[in-house]
Amino acid sequence: MTSASAVAARRWGMAYTTMTWAAAVAAWLVTLRAAGHPETTIRTKRQHVEQAAHELRGDPWSVTPDRLLGYMARHEWMPETRHAHRTSLRGFYAWGVRAGHLETSPADDLPPVRRTPPRPRPLPEGMFRAALEQAGPKVRLMVLLAGDNGLRRAEIAVVHTLDVLGDPGRYSLVVHGKGGKERVVPIADTLARVILAARGYLFPGQISGHVSPAHVGKLVSALLPDHWTTHTLRHRFATRAYAIDHDLFTVQELLGHASADTTRRYVALPDDAKRRLVAAIAA
Repeated sequence: MTSASAVAARRWGMAYTTMTWAAAVAAWLVTLRAAGHPETTIRTKRQHVEQAAHELRGDPWSVTPDRLLGYMARHEWMPETRHAHRTSLRGFYAWGVRAGHLETSPADDLPPVRRTPPRPRPLPEGMFRAALEQAGPKVRLMVLLAGDNGLRRAEIAVVHTLDVLGDPGRYSLVVHGKGGKERVVPIADTLARVILAARGYLFPGQISGHVSPAHVGKLVSALLPDHWTTHTLRHRFATRAYAIDHDLFTVQELLGHASADTTRRYVALPDDAKRRLVAAIAA
C-alpha cells in the first residue's frame, strides 16, 4: 500500500480493496494541478470524489451509471452543492476515460441540476462597523480587505508588501486571484502604509510564509454574527460599489469575476430604489 493510500485508509476507514480509489484520485489531481487549477478548487473536487469513494467503495472503474445515479439521489444537497458534486464526478470519470481506465464514463448520464442563483447577501452596515470596532489589528485588516476592497479570503492570505503599487493618493494592490489570475485594485493610503510596513506578507504563517485561506475565514467568521462570513463582506463591497455609479462591469473587474452574471449575484439592489419604482407605477 502506498503512503497516499495508507493516509486515505486512515481518513476514510475503508477496506484495502478500495485503495484503488486513492491511486486514481491522486493521479487525477496531478492533471488538475498541471492544468493550473487553484489549490482551493482542487481540494474541493478531491473532497467530492473522496465522499463518493467512501460510499461506493470497490473499484472506481466498475461503478455503473445506476450506482452513481443512486449515490447522487440519496443525498439531500442544496442545488449548488449537488451541481458541484456532479461536476467533480463528471470531471473525474472523463479523466478516467482519457487515461484508458474505462471506455465510457458512468457520470455522462447524471441529470443536469437546475440551480436557482443565490441571492446577494451583503453584510449589513451595522455589523460591518461593529466588526471593525471589535476586531484586533490583524483581523480588522482582513475585514477591510474583504469589505472595502472585495478580496476573497485566499487573496487576503497572500497580501504582500511587493504587491503595493503607486504613490500616496494613487496606491493600488496587485491581487493574486483564482486560477493564477491577477488584478489591480485601488486601496486607501492608510491600508497601503500598513502593507508596506509589513516588509513581507501582511499575515505571516506556515503556508509558504503566509496564513491559509481557511485561517482567514475562521478568524473573520468568529468575529461576525452567526452565518455571516468573509464572503458576505465581498457582497457588501459589490453592493456598495455598484450603488455609486451603477457600473456593473467595473465592479466585475474589481471583484475578479470572469462573468458579469456572477457579479450580478453579489449586488443587492437598494430597497428604496425598488420602492420608488413601485410607488411611481401605482401613483
